[in-house]
Amino acid sequence: MIRILLIVIGIYLLYRFIFHFIIPVTRVAGTMKKRMQEFQQQMNSQTDAFQQSTSQQAPKEPAKGGDYIEFEEVK
Repeated sequence: MIRILLIVIGIYLLYRFIFHFIIPVTRVAGTMKKRMQEFQQQMNSQTDAFQQSTSQQAPKEPAKGGDYIEFEEVK
């Protein structure tokens, strides 16, 4: 009788462990993985759009320069 009672309690604890701990953890892990992939895709698309916009702009001419001219404050 005690053996059957211990088996039933063990099965109940195993059931609680699986359905209240393992399954929710796997669901959360899957959700987080999906969100990270979406975030990575969004960042990649933004990076691609930024690279395309910078490559379409005309290259700027280098500053015509020469020697350094010191700036003096006017009072």
